Amino acid sequence: MEKKIVALCGNPNTGKSTIFNRLTGLKQHTGNWTGKTVGSAQGSFENYCIADLPGMYSLRPKSEDERQAVDFLKNNEAYLTVIVIDASCIERNLILALQILDIAENAVVCINMMDEAKRKGIKIDVKGLEKRLGTKIITMSAGKGKGFESLKNVIRTGCEKRNVGSLRETEYYTSLASRLTEEFVTFEKTAADRIDRNIDRVLIGKYTGLPSVVIIFGFMLWLTIVGANYPSELLSIFFEHIKALLYNFLTAINTAPAVKSLAVEGVLGTVGKIVSVMLPPMAIFFPLFTILEDLGFLPRIAFNLDRFFKAAGTNGKQALTMCMGIGCNAAGVISSRIIENPGERRAAILTNVFMPCNGRFPLIIMTAAMFFSAGTGSSAAGALCVLAALIFGTLITLVVTRLLMKNRQTSFILELPPYRRPDICGIFVRSIFDRTLFVLGRAVAVAVPAGILIWLLQNISLGGSPLILYVSDFLDPVGRIMGLDGVILAGFILGMPANEIVLPLILMMYSGSGDMSNILASNGWTMKTALCVVIFCICHFPCTTTLLTIKKETKSLKCTIFAFLLPTLIGFILCAFINVISYI
Repeated sequence: MEKKIVALCGNPNTGKSTIFNRLTGLKQHTGNWTGKTVGSAQGSFENYCIADLPGMYSLRPKSEDERQAVDFLKNNEAYLTVIVIDASCIERNLILALQILDIAENAVVCINMMDEAKRKGIKIDVKGLEKRLGTKIITMSAGKGKGFESLKNVIRTGCEKRNVGSLRETEYYTSLASRLTEEFVTFEKTAADRIDRNIDRVLIGKYTGLPSVVIIFGFMLWLTIVGANYPSELLSIFFEHIKALLYNFLTAINTAPAVKSLAVEGVLGTVGKIVSVMLPPMAIFFPLFTILEDLGFLPRIAFNLDRFFKAAGTNGKQALTMCMGIGCNAAGVISSRIIENPGERRAAILTNVFMPCNGRFPLIIMTAAMFFSAGTGSSAAGALCVLAALIFGTLITLVVTRLLMKNRQTSFILELPPYRRPDICGIFVRSIFDRTLFVLGRAVAVAVPAGILIWLLQNISLGGSPLILYVSDFLDPVGRIMGLDGVILAGFILGMPANEIVLPLILMMYSGSGDMSNILASNGWTMKTALCVVIFCICHFPCTTTLLTIKKETKSLKCTIFAFLLPTLIGFILCAFINVISYI
């Protein structure tokens, strides 16, 4: 029996994904920025299929994600349409709700975030509004789990079919929403509302906005570097003990030397390096970053960067895709669907790789900790280095966007969500399980075969020299021009399936002993090498997943090849420039 479809629709940032997650048990990510849900996520609740449609502002779509949602609604594919409204911004939300009610035969209104409305002094005459709209209204506080039984009962019982009409002019819905708001909403200023406004005077102030962003990110990165050093060292020591135990066990059962070396150095050695390098910084950075998401800080970043993107020929929506790119460049590419103009969308896709993603942050953080923190004796220096890498990625994004865009195309209206108290339990689960362990698991899965390959290259000889030497020697001239070496370039190339494994692969190919900083220093790494590694980490070809996503989103092989070559060429030029001026 085919499941009946229940559609969740509404403006961005109304809590649709939170409702979807609790109904289906899936981990659709909740976010505080426009267009986070850029595809129709689907899951099951009892005998129903729940579809979380992309956020939209109108049934007259302007972007690709809005068009997907509108087409779904106009085709009347849903057994029940649940229109989710933010109780704290009810007038703006009613504009879309009224449009949907004009075309949907089976629709109910779900007024979510009632706790936010209460905090801001907003009271809603639900019964009166329900009567005027002619449809059932459910009130919820989805973040606190309130109102779900009412929603489930409505889904189970359905609703009476309504007489539908056709869409009218936008001005009609805007005027009607305003009248309904005046009739059924009362607003009283509260201390919470005043606090939000006072915070925004600092975080999005003309002169204080950008410095605030820099200070907050700098402090977060400093905590990451300070906190990651000691557990990273302990994990490295732990895996050395595990390697010794495995070596002794395999020796006791008379395992062939080649198999023993492959298992201990090729497989366990790679896994140990990945876990010790990646786990500590991710376990600290991701929860801190998730707190910023839950607080509603990321849209403020987009607001602060909007004027810079205007100068670059686009608008602040690209900053939203950049924020998504910090989590995953592939996700950042997909989120570019929120951009209406094709040229601006293409620029956002091509430049998203300049934002360090989950996989590249550990390499940048550990390189900064080993060379800039240790070299200066100050953890703050390492934090400033990582912060500078983020700023550098943003500047490169702006410059390349300006080159790709001839003229500024569209304007940008950004909704700033209210500040919300972080859900500490949810943050722990989402950051550790959905991010840290997911990224770590993907890295380990890719690293095991990569470790075996490197072990084979190290242990199979041709003409008296291991194959790895031929690979590194072949790449070495290009690497030297860039202030790197052949091993480093080989690490980036072999790490193309997942950026997470680049540094562990480099450490394996060097075949040194001792801690990471000693291995790298003994193979000629200097502050210049570390700087060039960080720059090339930001400016190099996207990972395989991101390239496949670009091909899918643009439907262009030419654009995908350009997305590979553009950042790589920029990285080569910048690293070569730094290498040349170091000799002057």
